[in-house]
Amino acid sequence: MSEVNSAGHGPGGHRDEVPRGSAAPEAGTGPAAGAGERPGGGPEARLGGWSRFVTARPRLSLLVALLLTALAVVAGSGVADRLGSGGWEDPTAESTYATKALEREFPASQPNLLLLLDAGGSSVDDPAVAAEARRITARLAAEKGVTGVGSYWRSASPALASRDGHQALIAARITGDETAAADTLDRLAPSYRGRSGPVDVEIGGPVAVRHEMQTTIREDLTRAELIALPVTLLLLVMVFGSAIAALLPLGVGIVAILGTNAVLRGLTEITDVSVFAMNLTTALGLGLAIDYALFIVRRFREELAAGAAPRAAVGTTLRTAGRTVLFSSLTVAVSLAAMLLFPQYFLRSFAYAGIAVVLLAAGAALILLPAALVLLGHRVDALDLRRLFRRGRPRPTGGGGAWGRTAALVMRRAPLFAVATTAGLIVLGLPFLGVRFGTADDRQLPSTAESHVVQQHIRDGFPGSPGGGLEILAEGPATARQYAGYGQRIAALPGVRRVDGPLVKGDAAYFTVQPEGEAVDEGAQRLVGEVRSTAAPFATSVTGTAAVLVDSKDAIGDRLPWAAAFIAIVTLLLVFLLTGSVLIPVQAVLLNALSLTAMFGAVVWVFQDGHLSGLLDFTSSGSIETTLPVLMFCVAFGLSMDYGVFLLSRVKEEYDRTGDHAEAVRFGLQRTGGLITAAAVILAVVMVAIGTSRVANTKMLGLGIALAVLMDAMVVRSLLVPAVMRLTGRATWWAPGPLRRLHDRFGLSEGEAPAPGPAPAREPEGDPEPDRQPARAR
Repeated sequence: MSEVNSAGHGPGGHRDEVPRGSAAPEAGTGPAAGAGERPGGGPEARLGGWSRFVTARPRLSLLVALLLTALAVVAGSGVADRLGSGGWEDPTAESTYATKALEREFPASQPNLLLLLDAGGSSVDDPAVAAEARRITARLAAEKGVTGVGSYWRSASPALASRDGHQALIAARITGDETAAADTLDRLAPSYRGRSGPVDVEIGGPVAVRHEMQTTIREDLTRAELIALPVTLLLLVMVFGSAIAALLPLGVGIVAILGTNAVLRGLTEITDVSVFAMNLTTALGLGLAIDYALFIVRRFREELAAGAAPRAAVGTTLRTAGRTVLFSSLTVAVSLAAMLLFPQYFLRSFAYAGIAVVLLAAGAALILLPAALVLLGHRVDALDLRRLFRRGRPRPTGGGGAWGRTAALVMRRAPLFAVATTAGLIVLGLPFLGVRFGTADDRQLPSTAESHVVQQHIRDGFPGSPGGGLEILAEGPATARQYAGYGQRIAALPGVRRVDGPLVKGDAAYFTVQPEGEAVDEGAQRLVGEVRSTAAPFATSVTGTAAVLVDSKDAIGDRLPWAAAFIAIVTLLLVFLLTGSVLIPVQAVLLNALSLTAMFGAVVWVFQDGHLSGLLDFTSSGSIETTLPVLMFCVAFGLSMDYGVFLLSRVKEEYDRTGDHAEAVRFGLQRTGGLITAAAVILAVVMVAIGTSRVANTKMLGLGIALAVLMDAMVVRSLLVPAVMRLTGRATWWAPGPLRRLHDRFGLSEGEAPAPGPAPAREPEGDPEPDRQPARAR
């Protein structure tokens, strides 16, 4: 993380370093510095416009922030109850149209509620069992908000009875949107669940799965916060030493999370938002707030150690670390914004939540945190718990410190480290070549969840896949002979077990097609295309689980190149504005993408193939939900760029100061390696806490991103980046004349540009505590 001071252009075209504790006077400033001020201008001149605005009335700023946070608590209350648990389908797809039309015209064709009746050792055809089942069926049909009730005892369909004859199903549709359906289920479930005469009743179906998933995620999120907050606070105390300083990042994170909840609550009034987005809100809210606050608080403490007054220290911090934080937050937001290009509201929800929490975390770090630091001043070091462990321990002197020595070693053997690290990351990613995409279903829930148990009974004991076949909606006038002919052509397709129907209503009808294999296997997906290409004398549209999956994959495949191009182009532009180089942005994009290979390989090996399923307590469905890799890429790529910006900005400033490429890389890693690693470990702790969820997709998201963050910080930033930059040498910083002039005019850099002056002698660097060592001129 770059911690550079102001730099100007010195002899030779490079920026020369200005000693910490001095600065070029601004126009119109007084000639003398008051007590506690730095030479070269009074505090107001040093702070500049933005710094002056932020720090002019710190108490008022904090009071306003407290009031806004309180309003956010009120505005965001109950947000979890308004979030949906679906959103994986493309709303413009053929399957979505057919589903809605069938729900409207033939509600019995789209059951979302299943009652599994278990007769124990008796047969479902036993008179007492049949009588009780018919009574339950009639009672359910009379319930408000329930339609399309059918059962084995009404239709005698073999698909609704188990092979052993001891279990059978009642199917119905609960009407209304997700919220209304959940309310209806809450009302009905207690009076139907459990023992009823000679049968035991369990409740399942899509509406029960969604409801149970929402409840589980809400409970898991509360538990994750209870795990993450104290562990994070402990790690922050270890990093900062001061208990006061450690509390500041948590405060920033809490403000960001509460503010994002309010934003999501407002968005639910105009669009659908996924309940899974709350997990990202917590993870990024804490993780990025801690990243940004670590960077800013550390720089502020160094300024104080160099003799600056608190207000001046905040000004320097905002001009240096603050600018890097702002730039970093933009790169993360860009990666998350790419999910807005996809039609599924599951992905768009993560963009809403992610962009909001990133901007709020950066805003709190750049506005509220400086105000708190002005008020705290030197008391930011209060309650320094590490003093107990530092007594009598000699401080290291000389050398380049552990991270500097690591960088020097890597650059001495740059080809070896570059090849070995790249090959290792590629090998770790190889399992992703065997990825199989599927849909999220009841197996996302724990194996003991009621709706999971019901569906597992259906998978294991019922013929075919009740509710898992294809539905064909036929629209337009047709004769019985035409319907029969079409049904025969569909039945003759390879992979079709049987065709039921048609059920006719006016000029519309529907057929149900049962595939021979699983509802969403490769055969069922091929069958979707064959059914859609079968000629018919009327308009047809196909839906069902396999059709939704096919349409979802097509939607993602169509938009994925655009999303990737958006991320790449904007990232290239932003990194160019930071560095002025043509090669570094390309390196940043490629190496960041390479850092994610281990995450994708692990996701397939663990969650698709089922390795470690017992240890991690989940049920493998044999596939990966289609949208999850897109989500994980956008989040992990953004976080990788976050750390990349911290390193590159520091290397850039050192190179501008000295013109020594190898030394700039070594010194950049020396100054940022420990801080990036600490931030990555803390973020990984938060993601692992999210990964303790009982919902498999959330577990995958949390553990996968935790792995990606650690691999990026400890392997890519520590080994691969310095090796590659050593191999490219001074060419790393090349840019053609027009682009260099563009960067000179519009480029982003830390600090101001003081008058040229000679660079001071380099101080020997060890690994002293950053908040205790004399701040190094940068």
